[in-house]
Amino acid sequence: MKMMSRSAAPHVTLAAIPAAVMLFALSQSAHAQALQSQSIEERLNTLMRVVDEQQRQIQSLERQVTNLEMAQRGRGMPGAGAPDAASDATVAEQPGADGLPVPLPPLAQALPGATAPGSLTGTATGVPVNPPSPDAGATNGATGTSAASGPQQGAPVGVNPTVGETQKNAEPTRTQAEEAVVQREHAPLFDHKLTLDWGISDTYYDRRQLQLSGFLALDAIFLGNINLGQTKSHQITADLDTRYGITDRMSVDVDVPYVYRHSSFIVGGAGGSASTLSDASVNSSDIGDVNFGIYYQFLKETNNLPDVVGSLRVKTPTGSSPFGIKVQQITPDNTNLVAPSKLPTGTGFWNVTAGLSVLKTYDPVVLFGSFSYTYNISRSFADISSVIGQTQPAEVKLGDIIQFGGGVALAFSDKDSASISYTMAIEPQSKTKSPGGSWTGVPGSETTASVLNFGLNHVVNKHLTINGAVSVGLTPDAPNFVVGVRFPYTF
Repeated sequence: MKMMSRSAAPHVTLAAIPAAVMLFALSQSAHAQALQSQSIEERLNTLMRVVDEQQRQIQSLERQVTNLEMAQRGRGMPGAGAPDAASDATVAEQPGADGLPVPLPPLAQALPGATAPGSLTGTATGVPVNPPSPDAGATNGATGTSAASGPQQGAPVGVNPTVGETQKNAEPTRTQAEEAVVQREHAPLFDHKLTLDWGISDTYYDRRQLQLSGFLALDAIFLGNINLGQTKSHQITADLDTRYGITDRMSVDVDVPYVYRHSSFIVGGAGGSASTLSDASVNSSDIGDVNFGIYYQFLKETNNLPDVVGSLRVKTPTGSSPFGIKVQQITPDNTNLVAPSKLPTGTGFWNVTAGLSVLKTYDPVVLFGSFSYTYNISRSFADISSVIGQTQPAEVKLGDIIQFGGGVALAFSDKDSASISYTMAIEPQSKTKSPGGSWTGVPGSETTASVLNFGLNHVVNKHLTINGAVSVGLTPDAPNFVVGVRFPYTF
């Protein structure tokens, strides 16, 4: 009997195959008859439900793409809204957590009264006649739970509920050219990176002054010589600025300049003739005023907020002081031609500068501005007189400087950008005080220097950048022009 049952088993299995085929055909026929039996309104509702589900899936895909983009934005750091590994492991266990929406059901299975995965319940047939708005929803379709208990109302599972906040708070993506503008015009902040910034510049002054030697007759007629004195000066400065990023918000730097100065003095009056000119030249070179500073980033740039960086700098009087330098007659046949025995390479004072700079990126445009206040510390000198054989000790206080400016830069490509900016520095009158005396103002010492700056930046590679600049003076107290180039190299 056992042998008979074993041999009969294959025949029973083969006989079951036609039965299964017949049952499948009857099932498909039943689905087809169900679709044919639907009214036009029911079919319309069914189509509306399918369309609504497709809209939800499209919205889910858009949110997933947004998450991926935000995770890769910023300065090489993950976006603020990127989920961490722990949250990924939790979400991955839920339906749809792989970043893909739940698949649509076949149209033949979307029968009246059936709820498709991820759809919303509405009318008696389970399909809303009017599709809800993308942000609306009362049920989390992926899990079938209420939206109030989910991460966000109407949001599919696996989507970060803080995508909107992430978009507002994420740092904008900058090109290499825009980063060069930030490094030059704003404040260089590097996380544990060393930068050597070497530069050279030429500052040119050309001053003309009318010199009168004589007297007025009858208060209306001038009798004497009228000469035009001219001073031409070049100041070439080569400096090395060493910067290091302590954190991603704080950096320090030390700038050591070396200054070469050349000045030519041209006046008339040689041989007693006002029409005959004579000239003299003076050269000097020495270390300039070494300065150092610290930068701190109060706000990091987001889509809504700009970069805000504060700075505190200290300048030391390491360069040669301008006080006590004697002025002497150069040629014996022209008493009008006098020149200093040497030229200073520093100011002779300690000062402290507190500044604040703001920068905002609107790709491909970068807007920037700055404001600073410089406090010059008074200092006593053994001699401030320029007359040979005369000694005059005094305490000197330079006016505190207020400087402000702003500009715009445009990135032409990923590696090239150009900028234009305006800067104004206002320095009130300087004062002197003799031993035991009181402060007195120095006539003509108040200055207002206004400058228009043009810059061009080129990124050679991820380490080296070339920054060229030309500044044009707009007021008599500003230099005629400044031409310079810098080569910052980041390790």
